Amino acid sequence: MEKVVLEQKDAVDWVYRGEGAANLVLAYTGSSPAFIGKVMRIQKSPRNDKNGVNGNGSLTTQEQLLWREDMELTASPNREIVEQLYVKHVMSPLLGPKHVDAGIRVRVTKEFLESVDNNVICQRPAWRVDSSQVDANRDTALIISDHSVFPNGTLKGGPCVTVEIKPKCGFLPISRFIAEENALKRIITRFRMHQALKLHKQEISEYSEYNPLDLFSGSRDRICKAIKALYATPQNNFRVFLNGSRVFGGSGGGTDNTTVLVVCRELSNDKLSHQYTSLHSIPLDESLKIVKDYLMAATAKDCSLMISFRPKEDGELQSGSSKNSVYLGSTNQVFEYKVYFIDLDLKPLKKMEYYYKLDKKIVSCYSQKVKTEHRADKAVRMDSYGSVSR
Repeated sequence: MEKVVLEQKDAVDWVYRGEGAANLVLAYTGSSPAFIGKVMRIQKSPRNDKNGVNGNGSLTTQEQLLWREDMELTASPNREIVEQLYVKHVMSPLLGPKHVDAGIRVRVTKEFLESVDNNVICQRPAWRVDSSQVDANRDTALIISDHSVFPNGTLKGGPCVTVEIKPKCGFLPISRFIAEENALKRIITRFRMHQALKLHKQEISEYSEYNPLDLFSGSRDRICKAIKALYATPQNNFRVFLNGSRVFGGSGGGTDNTTVLVVCRELSNDKLSHQYTSLHSIPLDESLKIVKDYLMAATAKDCSLMISFRPKEDGELQSGSSKNSVYLGSTNQVFEYKVYFIDLDLKPLKKMEYYYKLDKKIVSCYSQKVKTEHRADKAVRMDSYGSVSR
């Protein structure tokens, strides 16, 4: 596979599957055995950016220090290989190699990438087209298994149904560093608060009633409630595929020291700034671990889970089988299934500044929403009281 080079003529075999903030996903429709049952992830760049998202650079000096324990990762010549090794060496051990596919890289020409960009532009959401394009400055793309189908496609067994869920953050923070004015963080999920900001910015048309705490609760009733909420308002958090084709849900959707300086400046102006002074005395290794854990958590909170299942051809549940199978009593059927995590991208260190600013916007917008609703409720009660008095 490493010797294969995809050229302009090969672009017609790759069709639009979906996209996220950083990558475009294409499904293969050609006849080459090397690519059947595969999808391709191509990195995007902001529209009109001639240099690409990250150029061809590798890790920054600070990131080299952060990931220094992984020699292969820090020695990688470019960011693309770094991200692949991050999935293999960091996220796979955490989530289980059985459920993670790091993929392989294949060489691509500039003409191939430009052709792909032109071919899929009509299938992409308009707001995605306005903000980003295929990064034609890349020389490789990532090939991974198509987790919306089984390896042998639909030739054996029944139809394959795949559910893709982006679960988001499934816990409430309890950090002592949460300022009093941000106390809402302890009782309202980030997903819920972020919905208010997205609605305010007209990125969504209605609130989702989905609560990540329900999905992670372990309660059958609450999990069902979460799935129903995702189904009601899928946004980019819930998609369904039939034999690899999407049938429900959306298509997706300064200097290196700037982060530290901005965050420290904001903290120094905080009423609770005295609580942060202890952070300056933390040993370097512990400080690095805190940042690494944060970035790994950012990856986990933005990943997706793909669950594929299909009725077994023989309809028998075999205890010694190497394939995962489950019996559904209500239909008297046996299904084989597989589960994979996707979108396990390495988050750049410089994005911490963006995350910090976004967090402030999310909390501020939701706090304003609560205050507005409180004033409206108070006005209604006063009006009702006045009507009764008259």
